[in-house]
Amino acid sequence: MSSAIATELRVNPFLHIDAERIYNPLTDRALVAGEAEYEALRRVIEGVEIDAQLEKNGWLVRGDVSRLHRLKIVSLETMTACNQKCYFCPVSIAPREDFDMPVELFERIVNQLTAYRETLESVFLQSYNEPTLDRRFVDFCRTLFAAGLPVAVLSNGSGLTPAKVDALIESGPLHYICINLSTLDRERYIRDRGEDHLAAVLRNLDYLKSRPLASVMKIVVLGTGDATHDADFEAISARFAGSRFTVERHIVMDRAGWLDVGLKPDAPKKRLAGCDNLGSRPLQHLHITPRGQCVLCCEDYDEKYIVGDLTRNTVAEVLEGPELGTMRKWVYGIEEAPDDFMCRDCVFARTRE
Repeated sequence: MSSAIATELRVNPFLHIDAERIYNPLTDRALVAGEAEYEALRRVIEGVEIDAQLEKNGWLVRGDVSRLHRLKIVSLETMTACNQKCYFCPVSIAPREDFDMPVELFERIVNQLTAYRETLESVFLQSYNEPTLDRRFVDFCRTLFAAGLPVAVLSNGSGLTPAKVDALIESGPLHYICINLSTLDRERYIRDRGEDHLAAVLRNLDYLKSRPLASVMKIVVLGTGDATHDADFEAISARFAGSRFTVERHIVMDRAGWLDVGLKPDAPKKRLAGCDNLGSRPLQHLHITPRGQCVLCCEDYDEKYIVGDLTRNTVAEVLEGPELGTMRKWVYGIEEAPDDFMCRDCVFARTRE
């Protein structure tokens, strides 16, 4: 690449460009139609003119930007075990070997994450595990609290006992708690999840529902978008009406081709142009397995796309490393990704017309 090309001012390749909105995942800022800066950027995108003022806020860039990032969400999985076999999760057909993250590694990672307090919105203690089963769960939360990091938990609710709730409220609270609960029907719960945990879950939630465990408390009703899903959502909404929980209806997805269920693309996606999976995975997320491996995305259940190893590298080295840089280029179409690249089969992958 010549020096002239390397310094040429151009549209940031990581922008999410939609009809009435343009979002920059690196600055977490959006422009909407009618704003002067939006209209100026549109003129650049359409090849009318270059407005050098747009470089100041990152809308236009120079050189290689593949090492840039804005860390907002960390998935820090402390163990592999889960006590359910949900139809919408790969654990149901390919459970992983049991492994617990060493405490020393956890504490070292947490210490490094404190450098990102300014942008971090959530540190989740799970990926495909059930975090409340970990005997160290409360202690790990306390370590994160002491580090001043926003603790988030996704759980099936089976292990979120009153004693754990009280301990977390006393030392926390959490930033975010989300319980996945698909039905109040015991037989369907057993069929969907492979375990008879509904009574225990409801006891735990009845204790929790009026207590300030987290700033944001949600119950997500998972299903396939049919009439049964609608009825389950209505029943769960009614049961927890007036509580601290907000109840939401979510449709399950196929985990980028891993499962044959829920939302999925009609065909493999061709011209990749970014990620809309709860933000931009390659730019705003870091996914850490119990062994300290960093993967591109939580949809990568097989850990095919390893972008770093925190037993050998620092968080900064992973975020700024060549492996994740290459993934960013593939996800955003800066370089052509392999035909079998995971994002081509993901409902959240953005594409260019």
